[in-house]
Amino acid sequence: MSGKGGKKELRSLDIGHIMKLLPHRYPFLLIDRIIEMDGDQSAIGVKNVTINEHFFQGHFPIHPVMPGVLLIEGMAQTAGALCVANLEESYEPNLVYFMAIDRARFRRPVVPGDTVYYHMKKIRNRGRVWRFKGEAKVDGKIVAESEISAMIVES
Repeated sequence: MSGKGGKKELRSLDIGHIMKLLPHRYPFLLIDRIIEMDGDQSAIGVKNVTINEHFFQGHFPIHPVMPGVLLIEGMAQTAGALCVANLEESYEPNLVYFMAIDRARFRRPVVPGDTVYYHMKKIRNRGRVWRFKGEAKVDGKIVAESEISAMIVES
């Protein structure tokens, strides 16, 4: 999208809008907002990690670490919201299912007090099938990365 003077306009979504796009709810909604959404090309999801997260009760309670699989899920939710937000307005969001998780790597632990930024970039899409490359970052450093494929299905 271009604004005045040819500058790119980037959209953002608050939690209310995200909840209209995704079926996930507490405790499994893993993004708090989306910033810098560039059409259907890219977006950054944001997750503020607190000690009150339910998974810290059982995932190393003495040294709480956010499970890596939930970092991948946060990437997927960011990508899913990006996909659904860019479908035609008459489309009623249904479900977004994982098809593949490739090249997943975990670089650093995520702990209470961290803010995770899920940087998602579209690689391609055909119909209702999408492929994204994602990086989860804390303080500008990559904590996890993956490529994911997902399909939007009618429920």
